Amino acid sequence: QVRLQESGPGLVKPSQTLSLTCTVSGGSIAANFYYWSWVRQSPGKGLEWMGAITTSGSTFYTPSLKSRTSISRDTSKNQFTLQLRSVTLEDTAVYYCARGRGLRGSEWSDYDHWGQGTQVTVSS
Repeated sequence: QVRLQESGPGLVKPSQTLSLTCTVSGGSIAANFYYWSWVRQSPGKGLEWMGAITTSGSTFYTPSLKSRTSISRDTSKNQFTLQLRSVTLEDTAVYYCARGRGLRGSEWSDYDHWGQGTQVTVSS
């Protein structure tokens, strides 16, 4: 069974860079064809797709965050990582890593596996 687990700091100061890692078990991030995504959910808002990396290593980002976001992977560790630069208070959210067959999924039904999520608070 595929399992995803997010890890990273729970508190980040404004203007700093947020770095989160997703560790995947039960399946290789380089096998078959999936989009390994980062999504987030702010209080009172819906699911926001941020970006994804494919099994071949190609990356895709939502336009509104593209200038601040980088997604990379380490296939030897079966991990993929999100970096979000110059964070603001509006980046406070629960961040999830997820696996799906497409891009820009805004519903949980767009994904077949996801992590439990990690709360990130941006505060000085």
